[in-house]
Amino acid sequence: MTSAIAYYRVSTARQGKSGLGIEAQKAAVQRFAGAEGIEVIGEHVEIETGKGADALDRRPELAAALARARKARCPVLVAKLDRLSRDVHFISGLMAHRVPFIVAELGADADPFMLHLYAALAEKERALISARTKAALAAKKAQGVKLGNPRAADAAAKAHAANRAGADQFATNVLPIVREIQAAGAASLRDIAAALNARGIRTARGGAWHSTTVRNLLLRVAPWKAQNEPRS
Repeated sequence: MTSAIAYYRVSTARQGKSGLGIEAQKAAVQRFAGAEGIEVIGEHVEIETGKGADALDRRPELAAALARARKARCPVLVAKLDRLSRDVHFISGLMAHRVPFIVAELGADADPFMLHLYAALAEKERALISARTKAALAAKKAQGVKLGNPRAADAAAKAHAANRAGADQFATNVLPIVREIQAAGAASLRDIAAALNARGIRTARGGAWHSTTVRNLLLRVAPWKAQNEPRS
C-alpha cells in the first residue's frame, strides 16, 4: 500500500480555534486515501496567516511534513491545492524540495505540470476578483457612498499596533541571546540562525531561523547596527 503524509491548513487563527475547515479537509483526505489505497502515516495541522516569499519560514508544520515525507520517501497529501498556497511562485518553490504532492480534489494523476497550471489559474482568478472588487468600490465612491467601517478600521489599527508591540518585545527578548551567540564566535547571520535553531528557540511565528529572519530581528531592534552585520 502506498503511504503519504497528510497536511491540513487554515489561514486564520479564528478558523484554527474553531476547527472550521480542518475537519472538512481531513474527511476529504480520508475519503481519497481510502479510494486510492493510500495509507496516511502522519498528519500535520497548520494555522498561519503569513504571506510572502518567506512564507515557508512561517509554516513549521509544512516544513516538518516535507522533511517527514522526504525521509519516508512518500508524497504529501492535501485536500485542495489552496491548502498549500494560492501563489504559483510559492508552489514552484515547494516543487524544488523534490517531494511529490498529491491533491485530493485533482486526483492522483495530477503531475507537477498540472499543479503549476492549476495554481496559475487560481492566481489569475484571484487577481480578476480583486480587480472587479476595486472597480465596484471605486464606482460606489464616485457616487458619494462612504466606504469602510470606522469601528472596524479602528479595531484593525489597534490590532496592528498590538502585533507590532509584541514583535518588538519578542525581538528585545531574543537579542541578548543573539549577542551571546555572536560573542561565542558566530560571525554570520547563517551561523546565528543555526545556533538559535540548535538551542530550540523558535521565531515569533513558531518557525525555524534563517539568515533573513535573523536580519529582520536585528533591523527591528537595532537598525543602525544591523546595517553592518555580515549577510552570509
